Amino acid sequence: MERQEMSYLKKWKQSANRKPLIIRGARQVGKTWLMKEFGKKEYQKYAYINFENNAALKTLFTDDFNIKRILTAIQIETGVTIEPDNTLIILDEIQEAKGALTSLKYFHENAPEYHIVSGGSLLGVALNNHTSFPVGKVDFMDLYPFTFIEFLEAINEKPVADLLKAPDWELIKTFKSRYIERLKQYYYVGGMPEAVLSFSQDSDFNEVRRIQKRILTAYEQDFSKHAPNDIVPRIRMLWNSIPAQLAKENRKFIYGHIRQGARAKDYELAISWLTDCGLIHKVNNITKPGIPLKAYEEFNVFKLFLVDVGLLSAMTDLDAKTLLEGNKVFEEFKGSLTEQYVFQQLFVEKDAGIYYWSPDTRAELDFLIQFSGQVIPLEVKAEENLHAKSLKVYSQKYEPKIAVRTSMSDYRKEEWMTNVPLYAISTLFQLS
Repeated sequence: MERQEMSYLKKWKQSANRKPLIIRGARQVGKTWLMKEFGKKEYQKYAYINFENNAALKTLFTDDFNIKRILTAIQIETGVTIEPDNTLIILDEIQEAKGALTSLKYFHENAPEYHIVSGGSLLGVALNNHTSFPVGKVDFMDLYPFTFIEFLEAINEKPVADLLKAPDWELIKTFKSRYIERLKQYYYVGGMPEAVLSFSQDSDFNEVRRIQKRILTAYEQDFSKHAPNDIVPRIRMLWNSIPAQLAKENRKFIYGHIRQGARAKDYELAISWLTDCGLIHKVNNITKPGIPLKAYEEFNVFKLFLVDVGLLSAMTDLDAKTLLEGNKVFEEFKGSLTEQYVFQQLFVEKDAGIYYWSPDTRAELDFLIQFSGQVIPLEVKAEENLHAKSLKVYSQKYEPKIAVRTSMSDYRKEEWMTNVPLYAISTLFQLS
């Protein structure tokens, strides 16, 4: 399997200003695999320590931060002779060893010649309360689930993935049915690496679902492990309410849908906690599409999306047959999956700000994206629906340079709007 972030890691290795790197991401998005693969491909050897299951080295950083002593301990434990120019040091689940995060500061200041990458669940790294964080002394890289293009590459569809990167719209149209079939599979499988790997090997939807259920169970166990005891029940209730929140025609998050009488002050901490962990993403409403969009966001009006579309389908127990073959009673939730999918593809673009626009009950635009000095309105349609009422209202009012509808229809550029196929939404940033 290939990850797009590998190119970033290669640049990091060659950078003259390289600092110890922290790879952040939700649990099970593939941080360990990526670090090891980077070590195998780009270095002669790597020294790997996982602090979650290594009791011997958990106390390595409690006495002092003597770099020579730390390196000696890692060499003894791994059996790898660490040489600055050809060895990658991997410190996995770094949040589990007290002082390990702080030690990165001293590696940067006293031994910058060493190549160090570390990984850890955001459940621990973002919320670590027993260590001093090395502000300004480390580099960061965020890792997310597989995008649709990465999914295609993983299931041996690299030629059709490359076609989307081009993109050659006439040739893409020729293979439309293939793209749609694979997109529906992606809605079910999602982008969690273990699920993608399993599907690439066996195409077994039942096994994929078992893997996703295990991941969801692990997340719920982590709530109890890391969150303050008094908010764990609220985290669980909020987490489990998200599919129902997204199933509404208006995806706006409503506290009363968690339980009757629920108020913002009861659940704001739970939302912040899940957001910091990377398990949910908050998209705020915009009152006015001015640049910067952040200056016009409403913090109390928002949508919540999950980390992965496949996990969303797993939380709802959506079966493969319904998703792949269609069903009348499924039509409404199909829009929820589609919007989750689109958000997930957009979110990996680090330079894009993502919001939505809902000035009143008569119009709601699924996404407003700030990118490259422009505000791009985007309306999402689950099928070949060519109506774009809200996009039309927005465009007549604000006359954007680019207005985009994404649907199962083919690419077409009209006078006031461009339709981008859902399976090619990754090309959106090439339009600006």
